[in-house]
Amino acid sequence: MTTLSEATIIKILQKKLGSKKFVSEDVEVFQIGKTKIITKVDTIVQSTDIPPKMKMMDAARKSVIACVSDFAAKGVKPQFGIISLNLPKIISRAKINQISNGFKKASKEFNIKILGGDTNEGKEIVISVCLFGTTSNIIKRKGAKNGDIIFVTGLFGYTKLGLDVLLGKKKGSNKFFKKAINSFVNPTPKLDFGIKNKKYFTSSMDSSDGLSTTLNEMANQSKCKFIINNIPTGQDLIEFSKLHKRNLNELVFHGGEEYEFVFTVSKKYKSIINHNALLLKTPIIEIGHVVRGKGVFLEKHKKLLSLKDLGWHHFKK
Repeated sequence: MTTLSEATIIKILQKKLGSKKFVSEDVEVFQIGKTKIITKVDTIVQSTDIPPKMKMMDAARKSVIACVSDFAAKGVKPQFGIISLNLPKIISRAKINQISNGFKKASKEFNIKILGGDTNEGKEIVISVCLFGTTSNIIKRKGAKNGDIIFVTGLFGYTKLGLDVLLGKKKGSNKFFKKAINSFVNPTPKLDFGIKNKKYFTSSMDSSDGLSTTLNEMANQSKCKFIINNIPTGQDLIEFSKLHKRNLNELVFHGGEEYEFVFTVSKKYKSIINHNALLLKTPIIEIGHVVRGKGVFLEKHKKLLSLKDLGWHHFKK
């Protein structure tokens, strides 16, 4: 029996359900009367998404954050949510309190009303969160144009190291490693920045599956070439990668779990975007530009190196 890719599985499901041709997007959109509804569902599974050393409160919060991040990329405010919770038969009251506190923390942080949900019994903890919001329009993954500037809403590369520490693959307790761990367990999507600036975006996409995945998907849908000439990370990670002989590009572009977003804007809005980012205290970083062509390329020493999609994909071999 062969392993099917995530894209193949989705195509089979859509064919059976009679859905329109699949176009990958951060959220789903449907209309009731004149109201455009935005929705997103995301699931985390204990055995694959929650490291043993991660607090259950942080895991529960992160299950909500995973959806909020997609709303941030689209510039839409999530208003309501429902939660499905699968729990083992034997579980402590303390752990249930931790999970509840995680949901409470996220819902207060982003002003989301949790309407209810479902509980079930199973072998491990599985959390599915579905959020809803309304808008007049969303910014799609496609839309980048020749001459546009490419931005990200934060630093990349720390989450992979944080996960390695939580999995026991890497040891460290200094300030740098605490920063890496925090980047994995406590991500904060730039929701306000997305909502208040989406009118300037030509395209945008959540980056949680990996920066290389996001850039390639946006370039492919926009039918443009993305040139990356600035690696969005900190000097501490650059020094760490040199000292420990870790591949910096692998950490930054393929690690995933950052819950930032990538967006493109016309050059004429660059100063406005930078000004608004300062007002909102959002550390946006200009990483490149859009040209005619296809693919994603890393510009290094005046040479272009192909940047393949090596981010996170379910069911990959």
